[in-house]
Formats: sequence, structure tokens, C-alpha cells
Amino acid sequence: MKAYEKLLLENKAWAKEKVEDDPEYFNRLSLIQTPKFLWIGCSDSRVPANEITNTQPGEIFVHRNVANLVIHTDVNLLSVLEYAVVHLKVKHVIVCGHYGCGGVKAAMTNHDFKQVLNMWLRNIKDVYRLHTDELNNIENEEQRFDRLVELNVIEQVQHLAKTSIIQKAWRNEQRPDLHGWVYGLKNGVIHPVFEMKAQTPIDRLYQYDDL
Repeated sequence: MKAYEKLLLENKAWAKEKVEDDPEYFNRLSLIQTPKFLWIGCSDSRVPANEITNTQPGEIFVHRNVANLVIHTDVNLLSVLEYAVVHLKVKHVIVCGHYGCGGVKAAMTNHDFKQVLNMWLRNIKDVYRLHTDELNNIENEEQRFDRLVELNVIEQVQHLAKTSIIQKAWRNEQRPDLHGWVYGLKNGVIHPVFEMKAQTPIDRLYQYDDL
């Protein structure tokens, strides 16, 4: 049996088990989607949003990319953000990174990862540059790595607050709150590291005055 064929068999077994436990499960799930949360997480296969938060399908709207970045030119992410905030009316947007992130680790090196990855990882290098003094004062490499993971999450939350999508929702509906979390691969625990309540003041340079 090929590896992908096993996935299809597991899917059938899972669907059968769900229906046996609750005959209306899929009918109910297909009719409505009203998540309270948008999750912006890392593509790392060890950090599945629903499993680590013990939530069911339909409870969290999810976007994932390498190292959970919020980039102002990423139309993919911005379309997800707009749909979640404007149409799904989510109450919370969570950026969740994780300790041991390969993308963050790669950005700490001077290795050439070829054009596309170099472009992506440069956004994390910019975070390092903004916090050079703090990070270079951490002698332990593992601790420095962990701190960059945290700082990267904080920076991405701040990037969210700079979007017109978030600012318009803050101004008109006083939502969503923004959260920065880091998941621990070694213990399975999520650590909150940053939060921005709706209408938190930001640098005036990034504020839109005509929304």
C-alpha cells in the first residue's frame, strides 16, 4: 500500500466513526461556519491547531505558513484575514509560533536557501535586526533561538494591527483582540507572550485616518 492510500483509508475510518458516534455530525457541520477564532500558525506538521487546542472542526478558522508570518504583501494571508474579520466576524486573531521552529532557526544562519526561501526568511532576519542588542546579549544559543521565536510572534501581531482590515474592525466593532502565543513542542503547552486588545494605540505612522 502506498503512503497516500493509507491516508485515504484512515479518512474513511475516521468519517465512519464520526457518523457512528453522531449521525448528524457532517450534516450539521456542512450547514454553518461560525468560528470565534482566526489562527495564523506555522506550517510545521507538529503544530495542528485543532489538536493542540482540543477544539472541533468549525471552531477555528486557520491559515498556516512557514514561521507564521504576517507580511503586508501576502495576498493569501490578507484574503484569509479579511474573510475571517469582515465576513466570519471572528472575535480573536491568534498568531501562534512554536519553539524549535525550523524557519526561525534557518533565518538565524547565513546559509543560502535559494531565492524564494531567502525572500521569505528575510522577514525573520528583519525581526532579529530590530532586536539585535537583546538577542546578542543572550549567550546560550538555544535560549536566543527561543527568544527570537517569541519576538517573531510579537512582531507578526503588531503587523496585524497595522492593516486597514484590523483597524476598521477595531474602529467600527471593537474587535478582534489580537494574541501572540508560542507552543512548546517538548511539553505541548501554549505560552501567551503578547496581546493587543481592540483599539490598542499603535504608531501614528501606521494609522489610517479615513477608514
